[in-house]
Amino acid sequence: MLPISLSITIDRADARTLPVQLADRIRSAIDDGDLQPDSRLPSTRALSVDLGIARAVVEKAYEQLVAEGWLDARRGSGNYVRRIPRAPRSIAMASSAHTTPRTPPRISLRPGIPWTPPSASDAWKRAWRDVGNTPPPGDYPDSTGTLELRTRVADLLRRARGLHTTPGSIVITTGSIHGLDLALGALSAAESVEHVLALENPGYKSAAALATHRGWSLHDVPVDRDGLIVEQLDSTPPRTPAVYVTPSHQYPTGAFMPIGRRRALADWAHSNDSMIIEDDYDSEFRYGVAPLPTVAELAPDRTVYLGTVSKTLGAGIRLGWMVAPRSMVDRISATRRVIGDHPSVPVQHAMTSILRDGEWDRAVRTARRLYRARDRLVAAALARFGELRGVGAGLHTVLILDSAAARDVATSCAARGVDVPTLEHSTRSHTARGGIVVGYGSVSDDELDYAISILVEGLEATLLS
Repeated sequence: MLPISLSITIDRADARTLPVQLADRIRSAIDDGDLQPDSRLPSTRALSVDLGIARAVVEKAYEQLVAEGWLDARRGSGNYVRRIPRAPRSIAMASSAHTTPRTPPRISLRPGIPWTPPSASDAWKRAWRDVGNTPPPGDYPDSTGTLELRTRVADLLRRARGLHTTPGSIVITTGSIHGLDLALGALSAAESVEHVLALENPGYKSAAALATHRGWSLHDVPVDRDGLIVEQLDSTPPRTPAVYVTPSHQYPTGAFMPIGRRRALADWAHSNDSMIIEDDYDSEFRYGVAPLPTVAELAPDRTVYLGTVSKTLGAGIRLGWMVAPRSMVDRISATRRVIGDHPSVPVQHAMTSILRDGEWDRAVRTARRLYRARDRLVAAALARFGELRGVGAGLHTVLILDSAAARDVATSCAARGVDVPTLEHSTRSHTARGGIVVGYGSVSDDELDYAISILVEGLEATLLS
């Protein structure tokens, strides 16, 4: 397909930067129907010559449009116009007028649901073509996962998280909760273990639900702006075998556990002969400083490290990994063989292909650019209303509020078609602090703009009236 010609002018007197101008022009042409779906855009070199601008300007504009989902970057072929649904534009128009659309679709700011870059979809298709060229597995697979995938995961963890491990310490799972289930099962098999799991409050409800389902008692440990309060672990019952934490971006408050507290947690685990279950669910997304060392790197013999693809390629793929001491890996492997809990070989082959070809890194970089912009937008809009947590990382930001005020704001927003969770949804026992959780991963830019305008109006009515 030949590239189309673009009737675009650049105004050097415009206050906007050249990449922003160019992206805006192309975005408007797509939205107005001047550029049809599947149209191929000029190459960055050709368009830079036509417009008399640097090629880097065109590259930056194209990258932004790909990140936003307007363009589809096809390796070796060029940039193509994607099919853009029209509903979000009507929402944006209604937002600019500060009125509620006549029939607005509901917008959910639920945290933890990612935006999947268009390039990831193409990468997934290519990966499955690779799978199709491999023979079907003729026997039950390795219960810890294929050696090829475990080797790639070990390399990823070393590069991305500074976690030095080996394929022999890695178990492929269907996600973080499956990894938690395997870890609790291995701990249950140990002698003289009280089935008590210490975990953050507020915290990840699915983790609490799983532990309860498996017959474990829960011991809630409060969190503050630095995450789980390690000193509070001293109140746990004697011989508490495990503590579940999300230190890189506490779920849901967004707190970052500093290095001193991570070391204190590692010391507590050693002193109490306990295991730390570290859920590193969205550590790929940091927008300011580099991630802190994992707890698993600080205490490899006392930590089970959980990772997942759910925040990058999507939860429906059902794939993750755990890093654990070899003795625990052996117990988990033996149990999985007995009950036939084998990870899917084709899915593992596809993931191996994505890691091998650099598609994982490419998808993370693309998503990170989009999330960084949304993180800043949310922080700028909400900072005047109170303390923000989780800024600079992940897919959500938390505004700390009085619990009653948080409920009022959520109710006000819900009446106008915007669902905003509160911290109470993740709280299992009394907490003195409340707040609202603003997830920005799964919405479009226009939907986020509209939702934030409604949220700001609700905050103003509740806090400033």
